[in-house]
Amino acid sequence: MLSYLHAFHAGNFADVQKHGALALVQTMMRAKASGIACFDTHAGSAIYDLRSERARKTGEADHGVQRLWGARDRLLSGDWKPFLDVLKGFNAGGGELSVYPGSPAWFQHFLRDGDALTLFELHPSEGEQLAEWASEAPIRVLRQDGLAGLLRQLPPRQPRLLTLIDPSYEVKTDYIEVAHTLGKAWHKCRHGIFLVWYPILTSGLQEQLKDAVRGTDARKILCSEVHLNNPPERGMVGSGMLVVNPPWGFDSRFAAMMSDVAGSDVLNLSHDIGWLVPE
Repeated sequence: MLSYLHAFHAGNFADVQKHGALALVQTMMRAKASGIACFDTHAGSAIYDLRSERARKTGEADHGVQRLWGARDRLLSGDWKPFLDVLKGFNAGGGELSVYPGSPAWFQHFLRDGDALTLFELHPSEGEQLAEWASEAPIRVLRQDGLAGLLRQLPPRQPRLLTLIDPSYEVKTDYIEVAHTLGKAWHKCRHGIFLVWYPILTSGLQEQLKDAVRGTDARKILCSEVHLNNPPERGMVGSGMLVVNPPWGFDSRFAAMMSDVAGSDVLNLSHDIGWLVPE
């Protein structure tokens, strides 16, 4: 199935969590000079127009990144600065955001000489837009399944690895397939940092993913989950991130970031963080 389009959901509360974690990990990894191989298994489009018909149909950004942007002067954690700097780079002026960067653009912002970025995208129209965006940059776009493609690319030439795995989970078997792919990728590159996003649903399907990940050999897996304080009766009621091999101190720094946006005055959600699998 290739019906999912992230344009309907760009900039929602889950993107704030996902890209907040991604920006913090990349900022922390840049403290060392050695090269990083970056992979995005389900890249989507690099740029999203928050004024488009698709974005306005759901209005999810209004309750996500727009609220964070409006509260930016009240954020206490300095680790929000790189995140906000990326948004500023795509949006002129201080009013509401009109553009939201997808994960390829977040990766691209932090790339240095010696780093590499490989993007996977199967959806025809998404892949076409992605390839056009990346055509003038030193970025590889592969129009193939991202989970199988990732395993073919590991281990990378660069000494360090950062991977984002975030399928739409429109196919229920994705939960188990993601866990199995993570386990295989960990064996190929045990020092790599892997970020796995998943939706938290009223059906509880996300527990299949977490249980399957616990069953792999992968160790040192941090689990961050946000839950909406006023969830819908069905569908997505929260958002989760697994971070394998997080940089030292990531857990406390990311917890501080999410504390800034929890509560009714910003994103109206709660945040829990702890170890799914210890070292």
